[in-house]
Amino acid sequence: MEENKSLGKSNILLRIVRFYIEGFRAMTLGKTLWAIILIKLFILFFILRLFFFPNILQKDFDTDEERANAVIENLTNPQ
Repeated sequence: MEENKSLGKSNILLRIVRFYIEGFRAMTLGKTLWAIILIKLFILFFILRLFFFPNILQKDFDTDEERANAVIENLTNPQ
């Protein structure tokens, strides 16, 4: 009896996974929209980060210990 319950849950999960796989396979417009979304995320997280969010700690401090002390100092004594 116990085995049948676990097989039933496994079967439901398998059916859900197959449902989504078949849904993505059958998409036409959706694939284009997902491509646009992925391109936008790439631009937001990689390209903009390079130009607008420089690594100030890397630039201003030479060692990890100096960086850690600077962070601790700014957290405990904000200006």
